[in-house]
Amino acid sequence: MTARDQRAIRLAAAAISIYLLLFFGWRGWKQLEGKRSEYEQLLSNAQRLKRELQPYENRVLLTQKLKKMFRIDPQKLSRTTLVAEASAAIQRVAGSGGMQVGPVRETPARASAKEMASMQLEGIGPVPAIMTLLHRLETLGYPLIVDSVQFSPEASKPGMIKVSLTIVILDFDQWKAEGVPHA
Repeated sequence: MTARDQRAIRLAAAAISIYLLLFFGWRGWKQLEGKRSEYEQLLSNAQRLKRELQPYENRVLLTQKLKKMFRIDPQKLSRTTLVAEASAAIQRVAGSGGMQVGPVRETPARASAKEMASMQLEGIGPVPAIMTLLHRLETLGYPLIVDSVQFSPEASKPGMIKVSLTIVILDFDQWKAEGVPHA
């Protein structure tokens, strides 16, 4: 081969190499661009999902805080024995605080008010015992609301107060069925 033929072969090889490099480079560039746009779309979807889940994370944290504060687990509450267990827990707390529990009347609740039952409790005790009972009602682990409290002095026993409580036991099933309002 002559020097001219070698030069022509080198130029042809260089031209083919440049053509192949440009052709496959362009093709590779398009593939990389497609993957980059797919990644950006995936990233934007992930950010959108994170924004959508943020309110639920706040609700979960609030629910966990309330469950811890009130020591209540709605999944462990048995609907059939809830009223009896709550009544026994209230009487046990009242007795342990030094309050003498009188008659306890349980009445069925109004379904429209989303209640399971209503209790009327009467008792006699010193002021600290009654205040301890009122404070500890929220930590019993039952869905209780104190509807009314009435204090009156006990004339036959100095230093003692007679208290009459109306306590409502909530029905969680009716509250859950209502649904969450949209903000």
